[in-house]
Amino acid sequence: MSEHRFDLPLKATPDTIGQREELADEACHALVRAGIPVYRGNPEEDSVDRPGANVQVDPLADGGVLVEWNTQAELATAAVSLLESGVDPLNLPHAIRHYQTVQICMRDAILGILVSAGFHVEEADAHSYGNAVHVKGFMP
Repeated sequence: MSEHRFDLPLKATPDTIGQREELADEACHALVRAGIPVYRGNPEEDSVDRPGANVQVDPLADGGVLVEWNTQAELATAAVSLLESGVDPLNLPHAIRHYQTVQICMRDAILGILVSAGFHVEEADAHSYGNAVHVKGFMP
């Protein structure tokens, strides 16, 4: 009988998670002060029905603090429905283009607000995190 080995992603240490939680709290505070609706999400729960800036702590060793914009469900559902029905990627319907534009504009706004507030941020890896913002640190 052969033994199967799986390379599971490493979890961050409790100390690292604690530091990320503090950083996430600071990012939330900065976004709220700027008038952005914010909530703390959990990577393991679905929060697509809640609009605003979703601030999450990724527990993986190479994770971090992520901020992702969620639109009203109506806008996201319209885009997803069209994608599921099949579309020409070279001629996307207006609803999909509008959804993409909102996501990019809000990501850029969150990046700018957090940089202005003293955070070190960058666009997160699009393959893993879509249009999220990766909050790397805070320098008040």
